[in-house]
Order: sequence, then structure tokens, then C-alpha cells
Amino acid sequence: MSLTMGPGPLAGSPGDEVNFTIKGPEHRLFMQDFPRRVRARFAGETVLDTERGKLLHETGLLPVLYVPEEDVRTGLLEKTTHSTYCPFKGDAAYWTVRVGDRAAENAVWAYPEPKPESSWLRGYMAFYWHPMDAWFDEDEQVHGHLRDPFHRVDARRTSRHVRVLRDGEVIAETRRPLLLSETGLPNRFYIPADDVRRDLLTRGDKRTVCPYKGEATYWSLDGAENAAWSYEDPLADAAKIAGYLSFDHGALTIEPAPPRA
Repeated sequence: MSLTMGPGPLAGSPGDEVNFTIKGPEHRLFMQDFPRRVRARFAGETVLDTERGKLLHETGLLPVLYVPEEDVRTGLLEKTTHSTYCPFKGDAAYWTVRVGDRAAENAVWAYPEPKPESSWLRGYMAFYWHPMDAWFDEDEQVHGHLRDPFHRVDARRTSRHVRVLRDGEVIAETRRPLLLSETGLPNRFYIPADDVRRDLLTRGDKRTVCPYKGEATYWSLDGAENAAWSYEDPLADAAKIAGYLSFDHGALTIEPAPPRA
């Protein structure tokens, strides 16, 4: 994400404060070896199992894993008539994954005859993430997408005096927050649960998954839905934020505003 988003060198507008220029198209592709074994399972079958995967970093997009065709259970794939065109990669062909009575339509694609400038895509296939039942990085199941090796999450203790207000009413106030910096995203203050007016919050049904932080639970205020979130069992890189809440909603004022990432 750091390469292709925001000010990253492969983003569409990498910024002006550099002492170099990149000669090439504004839309950039960069293929990189992924260093670990990856597997995907569907309907009880392992559909891909590779130690030779590559991440394709592409301007404005999250990295995508491409794997050698030899590492895919092609006997579980059915070629379809669906196709798409990418001006940077060429014409994509698609396959449906079918196991028994279950099917994931057009879940796999490849560029059989890629453009000359991206000829290294020949012989590789890519899978949409969500149609598969489970993904594994080595033996650890991962959610959302594979971790980008250029993406970081850092949580730092700080003594900043932070307040969260709605119409002048204090919702949370602390002098012991955590400041979380995450590549390509704005900084966030995380506030200890003991310093939050929990009586004003209602746990909601919304859940999201971050491959760097874990599963987020959302909290609402009266008239301000999903105004806060927390990671009750965060992943190792974000372990410090367990038991903390972060706020962001148009109805709220956060003082001071988090410093720029």
C-alpha cells in the first residue's frame, strides 16, 4: 500500500519533495516475490498452494497475488466466456472454481497474452480473495488480503490531552492515549476504555477485518451510528490497542486533531 497509495513512489501523484524522477507511465506496475507459502481453500479443497507467489503492486490498487499456473488445481477450474481488458496488462481470461455443487464464478483470472511491457504475467493466475473460503500465509489463516510488506502499523504511547465531544458534551477524555500510525492512512488516537463514557455507547452489529490490526467492533452514540471502533483481540502488530477505542464521525469533535501521518 505504501508503494501505490498516497505519496508512495508508484502512486499517481507521489509528491514533489523528492530529488528524483521516475521516467515511465503514470500507471505503474511492479512485480515482487512473496516470501512465504500461500494456500487458498474452497469447499474443503486446496485450490492453490504456492511458494512461488508474486505480489503485483499497481498504481492506486492494493497488491494482488499472482501464482504460477502449475501451483493451481486447474482440474477444479472451468474456463468461462467472461473477459476484461486492462490497458496496462492486456486481455484477461476468467475461470470459475467448481467443487461438487459449489461454484465461485469468474473467481480466477490470467493474462494468456499480456502486453509486451507486462510480459512477466504470462503463466500466472490470480484469485479474487473473498470467493475463497480461507487463505493461509504459511499455517496462519489471514483475512482481508495478504499483508503488504511495505505497510506498517505503529502504536505509540503519548501524554497528549485528548477529548472527544459532541455538541460540547464530553464523550471521552484522556491524558494517556495511544497514537496509531498506519501506512497510507491518517493517524488515529486510541483512548482507554476507562476514559470513555461507555454508558453513552451501544455495541453495533458492524464488523470489519483489517489484515494488520484484526477484527474491529463498532460502537454507536444516539444519532451517530458507528462513531467508534475497537479491536478486542488485535493482531500482534497492533497488540497495544486492545481495550482502547478510536472515534471518527461527522457529529464529533476530536481535540486536538491527530497529527499528520
